Amino acid sequence: MAKITTSAWSIGGNQPMNAEYGKMMMWFFLMSDALTFSGFLTAYAFVRFRFEAQWPVAEDVFTHFPGLQGDQPLLYVAFMTFVLIMSSVTMVLAVNAGHQLKKNLTAWWMVATIIGGIIFVGSQAWEWYHFIIGDKGAIELSTSEVYKVANKEGEVLSLSQVVHGMQDGHSANHEEKFSDNEVLTSIKSNDELVLQAPGKDHLPMTRKETLKALKNAHVVQGANMYHNEYGKQQFANFFFFITGFHGFHVFSGVVLNVLVFYNVMLGTYDRRKTYGMVEKVGLYWHFVDLVWVFVFTFFYLV
Repeated sequence: MAKITTSAWSIGGNQPMNAEYGKMMMWFFLMSDALTFSGFLTAYAFVRFRFEAQWPVAEDVFTHFPGLQGDQPLLYVAFMTFVLIMSSVTMVLAVNAGHQLKKNLTAWWMVATIIGGIIFVGSQAWEWYHFIIGDKGAIELSTSEVYKVANKEGEVLSLSQVVHGMQDGHSANHEEKFSDNEVLTSIKSNDELVLQAPGKDHLPMTRKETLKALKNAHVVQGANMYHNEYGKQQFANFFFFITGFHGFHVFSGVVLNVLVFYNVMLGTYDRRKTYGMVEKVGLYWHFVDLVWVFVFTFFYLV
């Protein structure tokens, strides 16, 4: 009678193709999550190029850096990106230390990774705050189109400068709120002021077109799901949804890292004689880092 041979596949073994079950399930999850992010970013790309001329320019939107005066285009976003990438490096070192069953070294690199994640999430919250309260302010026309206020040289002015004058006004509004009446009256009384499109073309209106467009217009400061001082409303909607979704992933990763760190300190993985869980969480952490590279490219560089 011929000998019957079996394989891991046929008997439902937990290591088909020599892959550990938990790691394989993590890869399945990451592949499905990658498809989700791909769909979001593809939708963003279609809308962004549909309104390319009117789409906000990232260098004009993300200009704040804690402790520094004046505009610092994309500097803080670059800092956030650097921190997240370095946290991926520390995670690699944690996984490597785990493979060598070095408990203390694994714990220290996990702490470094957790700190990097916390800094990134906090930085994203800070960026959201400034995005929501606004910078220079704008005018929303009756057609729902948003325009900046500029002088005839093409320099975009804050509403503070429009109302208080160039000498007394600030280049940013510093959370100061202005009524429709005081802003529109100031624009109408100053022949040097015109409305200018916020997109990359920065097309200005003539003075005559500006006065006509101000009818039934109102002031918009900051950004939310209904109004956006920076330009097209869809930009704010996509920004909140996609960066928020990614931020939730990073926050979840920080929580997982804390749990793994706790188990490292308890000696759980020493008793198991494997630090495989560190590697599984590491795969997730590298994934959120990689996704941020695409989010960074789509929102800030393209």
